[in-house]
Amino acid sequence: MANRKHINHNNGHGKNGNSHTNGNGSGLNLVRTRRIPRGEAARAASSTKAPKGRLILIGGAEDRQGEMVILQQVAARARGGRLAVVTAASSEPAQMWTMYKKIFDTLGVKDVVHVEVEDRDAAYDPGHAQLLKTAKVVFFTGGDQVRITSMLGGSPLCDAIRKGYEEGMTLAGTSAGTSCMSETMLVGGNGDSSHKVGNALLMAPGLGLVTNVIIDQHFAERGRIGRLLGAVAQNPRILGIGIDENTAIVLKDGRFRVLGAGAVYVIDAISESYTNVSEEHPDQTMSVFDVRLHIMSTNDTFDLATRRPSRADADGPKPELFAADPARAHLAGGA
Repeated sequence: MANRKHINHNNGHGKNGNSHTNGNGSGLNLVRTRRIPRGEAARAASSTKAPKGRLILIGGAEDRQGEMVILQQVAARARGGRLAVVTAASSEPAQMWTMYKKIFDTLGVKDVVHVEVEDRDAAYDPGHAQLLKTAKVVFFTGGDQVRITSMLGGSPLCDAIRKGYEEGMTLAGTSAGTSCMSETMLVGGNGDSSHKVGNALLMAPGLGLVTNVIIDQHFAERGRIGRLLGAVAQNPRILGIGIDENTAIVLKDGRFRVLGAGAVYVIDAISESYTNVSEEHPDQTMSVFDVRLHIMSTNDTFDLATRRPSRADADGPKPELFAADPARAHLAGGA
């Protein structure tokens, strides 16, 4: 995740001609006002229906050269349709697009397109929403999650992505592209030491595609358990999910399965009996009692409704992991 910075949605010389001077010739840039019909605004503000699609949420630094197990899962979902790569999070979108285009070509995806969202106006471009008409998968690259939400949130492009997810589209993201999916996202905070009561955790509204969770990525590699505990302690209703690098969760119908080389950590504070996070001692280390921690590895599953994990070899139904493809059946691990 990149450091917080100002995002300029109007550089004054864009394709929409948003640079104007006022009547006295002072050269002051004026921002064009966009009028949104009430019906369109209401749709953008409404929460998603029960989705038929699935989410593939990657903790970053996924394998891009070896077996590429996680990216194979993404590619498998696009078979017979389009895979759209959204580079809104990245400050180097062309480089990101070139890299992932080559990867998905190698993995056999025939139709890979670039949805380049360089500013908020681009999210209102009908051509970008049109690119998603035949998409089976939308993949969000890494970068800065606030770039994604500030440029896409409430736009026709975001509405098209949400509707696609409701109707069966797979949404995948890595790093910042994962964090943006939840209703609240972590965008900053000290992750390499125990959380202090007075330490500021920067949080912001996400895209709201998965609710009642907050997700952190690069989890073990960047020592982020302290900041995720701090976030969950502030509202124990929320489950904290930390995803290691080269690790993913595949979420559908309120259950997820772990995929990849690392671990997924689930922090559940619903039974928390005490915390000092609201007390006025900013230099004091956070205390929190009766927090439950689950550490899960590949093929383990978790039910968000019951807040319970299941072993990889446990009996009973398991959420579908891989697309129906005999060529990749050996990767499904019996799912």
